[in-house]
Amino acid sequence: MEISSKSMENAIRFIFFSFLLIPANTQLESNQKGYISAVLSTKGLDFAKDLLIEKAVSSIIPLQLSDIEKSAKIPVVGKVRMGLSDIVIYSVDFPFSSVATGDSGIVLVASGATANLNMKWKYSYKTWIVTISDQGTATVEVLGMVVWLKAAVINEEGTLKLFLSDYECHVKDISINVDGGASWLYQGIVDAFRGKIMSEVEDAIIKKIKEGIIKLDTLLQSLPKQLQVNSVVALNVTFMDDPLLTNSSVELEINGLFSRADEISVSNYYSKRARNFLSCNGLAKMVEISLHEKVFQSAASVYFHADHMHWTLNKIPESLTKTAGWRYIIPQLYEQYPNDDMKLHVTVTSPPVIRIADHDVDTTIYADLTFEVLDPSEVVSIACISLVISASCSAEIHRSNLTGSIKLTNFASSLAWSNIGNLNMHLLQAAMSTVLENFFMPDLNLHLRNGFPLPLPHGFTLQNAEIVQLDSKVMVRSDLSYTEDIISRLGINLLATA
Repeated sequence: MEISSKSMENAIRFIFFSFLLIPANTQLESNQKGYISAVLSTKGLDFAKDLLIEKAVSSIIPLQLSDIEKSAKIPVVGKVRMGLSDIVIYSVDFPFSSVATGDSGIVLVASGATANLNMKWKYSYKTWIVTISDQGTATVEVLGMVVWLKAAVINEEGTLKLFLSDYECHVKDISINVDGGASWLYQGIVDAFRGKIMSEVEDAIIKKIKEGIIKLDTLLQSLPKQLQVNSVVALNVTFMDDPLLTNSSVELEINGLFSRADEISVSNYYSKRARNFLSCNGLAKMVEISLHEKVFQSAASVYFHADHMHWTLNKIPESLTKTAGWRYIIPQLYEQYPNDDMKLHVTVTSPPVIRIADHDVDTTIYADLTFEVLDPSEVVSIACISLVISASCSAEIHRSNLTGSIKLTNFASSLAWSNIGNLNMHLLQAAMSTVLENFFMPDLNLHLRNGFPLPLPHGFTLQNAEIVQLDSKVMVRSDLSYTEDIISRLGINLLATA
């Protein structure tokens, strides 16, 4: 059976949640730690396990077994040569399953399983005169099958390495129904082939498990080295340690800082896990993603240094785009440039400062507001106001993106320079409040609305997500969902990877 590399990649990403979080692009200092953590809770592990088993069954069906030949002595008849061919498992059912995590790895157990097989049989034996032979079909029901495996995941030079540390497949019993043949044939086949059929089923399942793990390990080590968000920024998702497996969760810690998208270098740094990011015992949601405020600060810094933090305010009223609209606030402007068109530019002068407190996110933005007059012969910069803007932010989820919105809380203004003499800052203060609250903030929110994608496997989305701001971190707690059409399109073959 050919196993799709793409399907295996998506399957294993979900189990460990972080296999999407691949080594990225900034050289780290030895005292750094991860600023994003992902925790897959017991509820999430159960969801992953159920999805694995559901898709695993469809992935191995039909499963062809090797032909079997054997000789047996049948009372009265004598020595009979028997053969089974075209042995195919066409259905499997796992009614009971469990998943457990711990220091030694992830253990998946599927028990009480049944399987159904079709096959062809034939026999021949010689009398002292002639050779007698016959053939027909048979069905086999496998009873009480248990599949057990233990997988371990380690961080090897910045890449996750997967290996199968232990495994077992055991069939308790089988029931054989023969179509055709003499009356003595049924018991003969049962006695001659019971153990061999059970062994063939066990060996076939184990073989697929081994093949899947090897291919998955190769895929994990060949994943790309950065998660590019857009043409400006990329997310450094270098693993900082081995996955932490407790008795109720799988937890991962990654660097999580943003850098320029065109800066590609691989970190080989390892850290010691400083703390357990799991915020509570027994998450009510499947997954929790925790993002430290430094994640957002790094994004702001990258955008600033990439010269992406300046705007022309285009959606302001026409009265503010004419010098006549400012005649009572800046009289000398109107006197020198009567009825000329104007433009207002906002330029952030240093990376915004972002602080996450309990249930609140605050930011301070240092910016310059520049007035330009569109004189018939040239564009003239006539004055610049320095602003210190205090704003409150709220984190939001749009599909699987972490987005946000910002609201003005306060600001201070001062005259940076002027080519038209001193300005009345008291009058300008009220005008600046209108410009910032009604035009700059909405413009800024248009950019924040895009956000950035949270690390989820392709095809999975957040469901009923909750956001909590606490202790310098934004935590997203959510269940996960997927659509059958996405899973079908990906062709996920999971049992071979389990």
